[in-house]
Amino acid sequence: MKPTNPVFAGIDTTVFETMSRLAMAHDAVNLGQGFPDVDGPDDIRKVAATALMDGPNQYPPMLGLPELREAVATSNKRFYGLDIDPHSEVLVTSGATEALADCIFALVAPGDEVVLIEPLYDCYLPLVKRAGGIPVRVRVTPPDWTLDADALRNAFSDKTKVLLLNNPMNPTAKVFSEAELRLIADLCRRHDAYAVCDEVYEHLVFDGHSHRPLMTFEGMRERTVRIGSAGKTFSLTGWKVGYVTGPALMLDPIAKAHQWLTFTTAPNLQRAVAYGLAKDDSYFTGLTQDLMAKRDRMAKGLAELGFSVLPSAATYFLTCGIEGLDLGSSDVDACQTLVREAGVAAVPVSAFYGDDAPTGYIRFCFCKKEAVIDEALARLASFLSAGRANPHSLVQRKLAE
Repeated sequence: MKPTNPVFAGIDTTVFETMSRLAMAHDAVNLGQGFPDVDGPDDIRKVAATALMDGPNQYPPMLGLPELREAVATSNKRFYGLDIDPHSEVLVTSGATEALADCIFALVAPGDEVVLIEPLYDCYLPLVKRAGGIPVRVRVTPPDWTLDADALRNAFSDKTKVLLLNNPMNPTAKVFSEAELRLIADLCRRHDAYAVCDEVYEHLVFDGHSHRPLMTFEGMRERTVRIGSAGKTFSLTGWKVGYVTGPALMLDPIAKAHQWLTFTTAPNLQRAVAYGLAKDDSYFTGLTQDLMAKRDRMAKGLAELGFSVLPSAATYFLTCGIEGLDLGSSDVDACQTLVREAGVAAVPVSAFYGDDAPTGYIRFCFCKKEAVIDEALARLASFLSAGRANPHSLVQRKLAE
């Protein structure tokens, strides 16, 4: 038979799905996939339920319900001082991944270069390749995740069409500094490049800091689109409601890509998200404080067990070094060992790189109930203490498999 599309045919199942399946198979605590284990606020869900029953439940406008587009525009003004036209500069999508696909398919033509900063969220590379784009990768690496200014400058050229920026960044939990963002903005202006900004963790920034969109930098308002996610902001990842904000000239082709992918998004969920975006500041500060407490709880426990815990400035994630823990020769081995033998699922950081990846780090997700975090730490403690009591036990178990 004729081959299928090689971009998708050659891709393995995502590491998140793989580790989640292993977690289920081994009855493990799943700290791999980035989703909360509690549903979002009751009042938001009640608005969705009422809207579902009251209707209408037919196609809403392609760009999204006017009330949600208004809410997104108001939120941009409230948090970032951005003046956004809700009628021509906001698009509602079925999740942030769809929004990314819309943006890339609309802006990238075959042969265009796309600058990517790895480690990469897993959908970026296949979407760029499917659009015919040429990925140009710059990397940040643990433990400090510093962006190499010279490497970034060298990645840009007259062929650069788009910079794809994830800030705050998954899996690193990095928040790009003002200086780094200023450099990125300068390079986009100098090379007449668009910026597609994945900012789904915009409200999950810790330690008293706040998110600053690239769109707010000089000269970037008319060449940047920013992507938000109700799933991350309201702990409702299954709803798959995202939104794109950007200048009308960019949003027009993006909306046309959207109409051939999903066309629209469930109207009751849109109505509930509009309600949620109008919640007072206490909701947003409470969300970050709750996640910070969970971050600190998990970080303290992992450090006491011998993991090298890297700082987490935002997101749901802690990256940990595994040197000296005898978990295997790589981060992949370590994750396989932990899920099968300790009953705890994590994700290897090397999975977020294209090649020649650092292999000494794994990622844990802390957006879980305290009891779940404590159970995971207890399982890790039991497994690691058993292994340390007999340093040859891990080798013997491997040979016996």
